[in-house]
Amino acid sequence: MKHVSLYLLFCLCSLMAIAQGKRPLDLKEITSGTFRPETLRGIVPMNDGEHYTQMNEEGTQIIKYSFRTGKMVEVIFDVSTARDCTFKKFDNYILSPDDSKLLIATETTPIYRHSSTAVYYIYTLRRNVVEPLSDGGPQQSPVFSPDGNLIAFVRDNNIHLIKILFGNSESQVTEDGKANEIINGVPDWVYEEEFGFNRALEFSPDNRMLAFIRFDEREVPAFSFQLYAGQQPHLTPFETYPGEYTYKYPKTGERNAKVSVHTFDIQTRVIRKMDLPLDTDGYIPRIRFTQDPEKLAIMTLNRHQNRFDLYFANPRSTVCKLMVRDESPYYINDDVFDNIKFYSDHFSFLSERDGYPHLYWYSIGGSLVKQVTSGTWEVKRFLGWDPADNTFYYESNEESPLRRAVYKIDRKGQKTRLSRQEGTNQVLFSKSMKQYINTYSSIHTPPTVTIHDNNGKQLATLLTNDRLKETLNRYELPEKEFFTFTTSAGTELNGWMIKPTGFSNSKKYPVIMYQYSGPGSQEVADRWNIGGDRGIGWDTYMASQGYLIVCVDGRGTGGRGAEFTKTTYLNLGVKEAKDQVETALYMGHQPYVDKDRIGIWGWSYGGYMTLMSMSEGTPVFKAGVAVAPVTDWKYYDTIYGERYMRTPRENFEGYKAASAFSRASQLQGRLLLVHGTADDNVHVQNTIEYSEALVQADKQFEMQIYTNRNHGIYGGNTRHHLFTRLTDFFRNNL
Repeated sequence: MKHVSLYLLFCLCSLMAIAQGKRPLDLKEITSGTFRPETLRGIVPMNDGEHYTQMNEEGTQIIKYSFRTGKMVEVIFDVSTARDCTFKKFDNYILSPDDSKLLIATETTPIYRHSSTAVYYIYTLRRNVVEPLSDGGPQQSPVFSPDGNLIAFVRDNNIHLIKILFGNSESQVTEDGKANEIINGVPDWVYEEEFGFNRALEFSPDNRMLAFIRFDEREVPAFSFQLYAGQQPHLTPFETYPGEYTYKYPKTGERNAKVSVHTFDIQTRVIRKMDLPLDTDGYIPRIRFTQDPEKLAIMTLNRHQNRFDLYFANPRSTVCKLMVRDESPYYINDDVFDNIKFYSDHFSFLSERDGYPHLYWYSIGGSLVKQVTSGTWEVKRFLGWDPADNTFYYESNEESPLRRAVYKIDRKGQKTRLSRQEGTNQVLFSKSMKQYINTYSSIHTPPTVTIHDNNGKQLATLLTNDRLKETLNRYELPEKEFFTFTTSAGTELNGWMIKPTGFSNSKKYPVIMYQYSGPGSQEVADRWNIGGDRGIGWDTYMASQGYLIVCVDGRGTGGRGAEFTKTTYLNLGVKEAKDQVETALYMGHQPYVDKDRIGIWGWSYGGYMTLMSMSEGTPVFKAGVAVAPVTDWKYYDTIYGERYMRTPRENFEGYKAASAFSRASQLQGRLLLVHGTADDNVHVQNTIEYSEALVQADKQFEMQIYTNRNHGIYGGNTRHHLFTRLTDFFRNNL
């Protein structure tokens, strides 16, 4: 009878929407991107401090804009007018530091999350001529020298150098690169995935030296997964027999690549190894030249990732000097690396040494000058320093953990909030620090993009998403709102809920809880994400179908300081699962909730948390979906897994408690497992092995496997099929 009543409610809501001239949401529209907001991607500030560049949507032009007005100044590249241009469109581009040249990317082929190869072309603005970067095959992670006359890139794990002033002559810098053995100048899989970069190759500011990280992964265990013929794309070689993809993937407790930093003297062609005092199992997550060609900054972490060291290396003498050491009783956040910015006499540093991420200012000699920010809130990103008036710019959440605003602190220590609207503000400054582009959104407002001067005054509007707003006005949409509640342990948690269309307090609704829950993550924030990835658009669709959608950030998530975020250290999954159970219990006490029809789902860490929550011991979830879940941290990579858990040998009990296998016999509720067979991140091994544990525990479940799909599970009709599967599962079980 409940199912019949719910069906009648769906029909009634749809009829009411039609009567009001509003259309009900359609799942196909959700998965096809109908409600995806417009964005301004690929904005590159020019070195002159007054302009920025951007490629057009068609991939045929690169346009120069004014940083004051947002208006077009000129087209600096056009495939139809450039001389000797053999391609009709391109995928991306890189602007040289001196604004005189472009690297145009074509035929881009993705490798992993951040990496790709492409066929690049050099374009010199003054000459209007397109030239191939190299005839030796596709290139990876190219970089200009500061004067724009040299280009380094990686091919087949070796570094190559192009000298533009010598007729684009090409020479090979390294000779020992080999697949699954030695990598020069680009990171291995685990560095790319967990440290978030795709190039380990830098020119010195005087254009004379090239520095790079070398990865020796010969002792790293290999992982293989099968590839099938499939469709979209169809892999012809595997039509009869499956193929195999093999790469080096260090799982927790296993050996990592041995890393070292080297420099190449471009004139003498001498390669030197830096005398870096690094632990044998330590990490080098970044190298970056300072403004002094005699100071190469090398950032290191110990394997536990609770000690960060910043060294300055002399690229010729190879001597390394320790400039800053930062330590944590837990771990160092990986966002520290890109918040270090080097100036002629100073550099910035982000540290949690007082319990919250704050900005510190050091002399180039390594002496602490001052702590720039302080308080029980987080600096989310350092935007830059203006030497003209000694002013610091940054983004922080000081008004609320749910929001992000832009601030500046002047030479007198006076703080000014620059962003006016409450929600999420993210900015990109001009090189002169005189103007910035602000992307703003909130829970109710799609992204708007505006230009401001460095006092916060709005100068121009670049994007309003009015077309999306007009589209949304034609639909009957449920409303999203924030809420908080306090757990039985006395912890206040933040959440949002999407109430069903036509919501009434007198009715009882089934609940679907969505969460991610990973360390430092934040799903509960005042930003626009309807129609986005990780199922947010699908969540809105399900709310329109009569479900109450709820998301709560439990302990271990971000935005609330180190103690809240790092309380799950060495014990992943336990407190987070308890908080999701507490959320379900809290919702079950609301008069408009049917406590016997509560479901939960998530992707990746959220899939792991779905399994842990359904097996916590409290029979509160009737159904759940785990998409691409980690099921045991022994299956996951060293950098991420050990950052939060250390190694299995050091933390045996912690790994046991954090394993979904340990709780398999306690699983309660209907379960759907979903995974892609070509997931290079969270291997399908996690789901296959866990499903066997459920079989042996006599626990029934459903499984959906996607052929040749990676961690994102997309391509062709895949996303629509996936969310149709999730829709049907919850309809049948809630």
